[in-house]
Amino acid sequence: MTTTTAAQPPTTPPDPRIHSIGRSIRLGLSRVGYELKVYARQGDSVFFTFLFPILMLSIFAVAFSNAGNIGAAPDGTGGITWAAFYLPGMVAAGMLLSGVQNLGVDIAGEKGDGTLKRLGGSPLPVISYFIGKIGMVMVSAVLQAALLLVVARFAFGVELPTDPEKWLLFVWVFLLGVITSCVLGIALSALPRSGKSATAVVIPIVLLLQFISGVYLQFSMLPEWLQNVASVFPLKWMAQGMRAVFLPESFAALEQTGDWNLPWVAIIMGVWFVVGLFLCRMTFRWIRKDS
Repeated sequence: MTTTTAAQPPTTPPDPRIHSIGRSIRLGLSRVGYELKVYARQGDSVFFTFLFPILMLSIFAVAFSNAGNIGAAPDGTGGITWAAFYLPGMVAAGMLLSGVQNLGVDIAGEKGDGTLKRLGGSPLPVISYFIGKIGMVMVSAVLQAALLLVVARFAFGVELPTDPEKWLLFVWVFLLGVITSCVLGIALSALPRSGKSATAVVIPIVLLLQFISGVYLQFSMLPEWLQNVASVFPLKWMAQGMRAVFLPESFAALEQTGDWNLPWVAIIMGVWFVVGLFLCRMTFRWIRKDS
């Protein structure tokens, strides 16, 4: 008696697009460690992006230590210390510096010294390059925020939130703020004409935004027209989101709309994330267009 074997269904070959995406992600993740090592060797970048918010928090906390608590009652009771008041702004500034300033200067420098041209001639996909850069920023930003909170708590006695909802708010504002800063930094790297001029172009923009967005100056003390200008840019909303995390609810009355307005925090940062992606797509090249 002859037995017949059922025909096996044809084997579907793996989708080459999935293989390509997986390879790009693996290459990108492998570059994160390399980017971190390069970043750690650059003393000026470490100081002006990683340590600068911690230094500024310390300066403001010490400078205003004898001025009494902000928001205190007429008899001097209540309120919060100046270190606690400046903490949200410094966390937001760290997010901006880690993404916009760090990547804006770094990528412009790599364009100027020919690094991007060499990478463009290698099999490295563009997405892998971006994963490495953004991964480096994310790791450094997390470490910076953690160190900032440790310094605030143990050096200046700042009371940190105990409500889990506050920390959930911190996580989404932080992650959205950092990733938005990253894409804007990549887009901004196309602006300097050379690597040598990158710091002269990027740093003034970042510094100006910090002054008008409630990082160094109390936002409610600024003229209304300047508050409106700052509201166009994402840093104001990053700082406002962080104030909602670290400041008492009574301080919400000092905001432009009288509350924390968290939906608009998410909307404005989301819009700038999309704008940043579009600008990256339009401006990023391995080789300068005018080269």
